[in-house]
Order: sequence, then C-alpha cells, then structure tokens
Amino acid sequence: MGSNKTPEDGRERLRQNELKNNPGGSFSDGFDRSSGSGNLTDLVGGIGWKGIGILIILLFLGYVAYSLFFN
Repeated sequence: MGSNKTPEDGRERLRQNELKNNPGGSFSDGFDRSSGSGNLTDLVGGIGWKGIGILIILLFLGYVAYSLFFN
C-alpha cells in the first residue's frame, strides 16, 4: 500500500525539492502566490523560515529608521 503514490504526492515532492534547491525563488513565489489569493498561510509557507527572518529584520530596521527620523 505504501508503494502506491498519488499524483498529489509526486507534485508535493517536486515542490519540496524545488524549495530546497532554490530558496531565493521561493521568496518571490510566495509573494506572487499570495497576491492572487491573499492567504497569509500560503505566503509564509512559500517564503520559508529564512525569508520570514529577513522580512522581520527589514520591518524592524524600517521601524528604527522611522523612529530616528520622525521623532
């Protein structure tokens, strides 16, 4: 029973391999995918943990710059 693979399993395996081999491309894919559906879960899943970390750092640096220049 374990040897029977559905097409969904194959697509998911290919998607995981692509995310593993091309982390920079998954960042833009996450934004492109979320612009059509507006689903935050798809955005976070597409970006991955490195992209989320970069996004948090950029938001923090933007807040610091805003507070320095406008206060």
